[in-house]
Amino acid sequence: MDIKLRPEQPGDQQFLFALYASTRAKELEHVPWSESQKKDFLNLQFNAQSTHYHQHYPDAAYQIILSGQQPIGRLYVDRGPNEVHVIDIALLPEFRGGGIGGDLLRRLLVEAAEKQEAVQIFVERENPARRLYTRLGFRVVEDKGVYLLMKWIREPDFKTSSIP
Repeated sequence: MDIKLRPEQPGDQQFLFALYASTRAKELEHVPWSESQKKDFLNLQFNAQSTHYHQHYPDAAYQIILSGQQPIGRLYVDRGPNEVHVIDIALLPEFRGGGIGGDLLRRLLVEAAEKQEAVQIFVERENPARRLYTRLGFRVVEDKGVYLLMKWIREPDFKTSSIP
């Protein structure tokens, strides 16, 4: 697959909302609300999340993941002075589990290793992506209740080829 990244643009909002909604679909399956109520709730949550990200990470790279020219996900990364923070990575359901997220994260790990930086990500306890992060060498460093803070730290004898 021809996977590329490009900066997020104002015209991406409809796609980004659909992507966000897809990440919450399973959670909302059992909620006894009408489809209209679910959409209203998702709109509120999506807007709150977007506002939070942009307020707390104004210098982050907000990127759209493309397969060819088709938007299939998002990758939000804040590069600090000593650490890379993966704010969010999400793919449309039909692109999950195929190695795309892992490849993008490996690229970030290589980048961080070259600069001798750590990489961190918050993940919900029940998120299946947590297994991927663990395989890549992320470890839980803090329990935040619903979320776990996971961190990847370059080992002294690290070689790029050692990233699974």
